[in-house]
Amino acid sequence: MGINVKSEIAPLKKVLLHRPGAELENLTPEYLERLLFDDIPYLENAQKEHDAFAEILRNNGVEVVYLHKLAAEVMADPAIRTKFITQWVEEAGIKNKDMKKKVFDFINAIKDNEAMIQKTMAGLNKNELPKTEAKTLADHCEDDYPFAVDPMPNLYFTRDPFASIGTGVSLNKMFSVTRSRETIYAEYIFDHHKDYAGTRKHTNRYDEFSIEGGDILTLNAKTLAVGISQRTAAEAIEKLAHTLFFDTPDNEIEVVLALDIPKTRAYMHLDTVFTQIDHDKFTIHPQIKGPLSVFELTKGDGKVNVKKETLSLEQILAKHLGGNIKLIECGGGDYVISQREQWNDGSNTLCIKPGEVVVYDRNYVTNRILEEAGIKLHVMPSGEVSRGRGGPRCMSMPLVRE
Repeated sequence: MGINVKSEIAPLKKVLLHRPGAELENLTPEYLERLLFDDIPYLENAQKEHDAFAEILRNNGVEVVYLHKLAAEVMADPAIRTKFITQWVEEAGIKNKDMKKKVFDFINAIKDNEAMIQKTMAGLNKNELPKTEAKTLADHCEDDYPFAVDPMPNLYFTRDPFASIGTGVSLNKMFSVTRSRETIYAEYIFDHHKDYAGTRKHTNRYDEFSIEGGDILTLNAKTLAVGISQRTAAEAIEKLAHTLFFDTPDNEIEVVLALDIPKTRAYMHLDTVFTQIDHDKFTIHPQIKGPLSVFELTKGDGKVNVKKETLSLEQILAKHLGGNIKLIECGGGDYVISQREQWNDGSNTLCIKPGEVVVYDRNYVTNRILEEAGIKLHVMPSGEVSRGRGGPRCMSMPLVRE
């Protein structure tokens, strides 16, 4: 079974990561906003931090697999390789036919499949391509934008392009054009990889409305929580619920909880403000507790029933998970501390087994509070990887939980 995830907290057995690569060195101050970054991480240290993260997981019995390696294994078939490169060039948005051919030829000439995949992730600077004489008006008027193909610097946040739900995945339509091409790797893995081909897709990257994995939390086998956020549309959540309830033979999900969070970059996904860390404990950013509306989606007579919950968040979670629920506030509820540590993903933890989580070292106030609540912490360095605005949960996509 390639995918099996029916909990946020059950012991993690296998996880997908992407080690930051040359795509981070294609960030420049001028194009940070376009590429959804606020700063430029130092690649060498970002890789050391990411390696420390992977080592924590391995030391705790988790098998780590890498996105570029899975994609490269698919490319062993020459026909699939040609199809992939053709599609990748098309999705790069290159309008000039001569430029398209130059880009295709450049990528296709990289014979090592891992190196080829990594180059498609890193982006392609125009100065890497052979110089040709300007022939058309468009050639003469070419702008000074440095890239023939944009880099994908957000790829080390493997949580977002797809999400494991039960034994299937949501292959996501991403919110921004910048990240939309990231899902091409998952598409080829789930269509062609020997371990994952045939995996059921609950959503598709070609759908109309956006949904991202950071908004999807599998609370237990019967309950899914999804954030209505800056990047996940309410329409996409309702469609996902309909697919699970009516079109998925082995579905166990009975309730989808849609949590409406503020539509800002600081709170871009549900998991940046809310993660489960034990059977009865969650981290939460205190500033979302007031404005949070929750809707309960259940299976009706040929349709999805939608009901607005009137209970508190603790009561809603207790209703579906059983027992008393404790919400542990990022920064202990102090406004300044919680704002600072939430910006650095103090609420974004990766649970590797009940009551045991991976956290960033820089969120020391929240970490101390978690320890006082009886949570075991695996602390990772975070000076550079945190600059991408994502935490340990963002950087990991569980493939199998016990």
